[in-house]
Amino acid sequence: MMSDSTRTQAISAIASLPVSGVSESAPVSIDYYGADVFSTEVMKQYLPKDTAKTLLATIQDGLPLNADIAADVAHAMKQWALERGATHYTHWFQPMTGSTAEKHDSFLDPRGMEAIMSFSGKNLIVSEPDASSFPSGGLRCTFEARGYTAWDPTSPAFIKRHGNGATLCIPTAYCSYTGDALDKKTPLLRSRQALSNAARRLMKCFNLPDSRVTITLGAEQEYFLIDKNFYLNRPDRVQTGRSLFGAPPAKHQQL
Repeated sequence: MMSDSTRTQAISAIASLPVSGVSESAPVSIDYYGADVFSTEVMKQYLPKDTAKTLLATIQDGLPLNADIAADVAHAMKQWALERGATHYTHWFQPMTGSTAEKHDSFLDPRGMEAIMSFSGKNLIVSEPDASSFPSGGLRCTFEARGYTAWDPTSPAFIKRHGNGATLCIPTAYCSYTGDALDKKTPLLRSRQALSNAARRLMKCFNLPDSRVTITLGAEQEYFLIDKNFYLNRPDRVQTGRSLFGAPPAKHQQL
């Protein structure tokens, strides 16, 4: 018969044994969430107070972008990206040909026998990627490609990591020299602006405050009622259930 003291000692010994396959869980840390995004908090930390206020007014209130602050924003964005390990930058966009497109440029700027890390306001606002590789239908010569990317401050810049290091990605809209949309983002931005203007006109009809309307994407914006006759006249909607952007060129670039 086991005594009470012996039984207590046995229970304590068993309880102290490690359980196979089970370990104590470490505290969950989410400090890395959004660490590679040039967020509002990062802007306030790296930008002068007045510059941050002006940029946030463009992002949050829809005010026109002030080109005078581009140099300060570019410098702050470069410093932040270098501290995060980035060596290159790119204007990141979504052409209608699918997926995404990037043209990488280095921060490194050799000047004689010296080299500095450079990123100007002009580099931030606009760029001219090589558009000759996009299908043209034989309507122009290859050397006449004129496509421009324009910085979209409403989408935060971010760092993309890969096997060769890290790159600062600047979300942009992609347009032709004549202003025609060459990507999937420009029609979205224009649609948001048109919807916002229409909503503001409607608010005036009900004597509501003429304030900025915020447009968001969600399930409630993804369903539309379309007249059946209009639907039947659209082969893309009948066959695929959605609107198709553009059309295949008469002659591809490789021909």
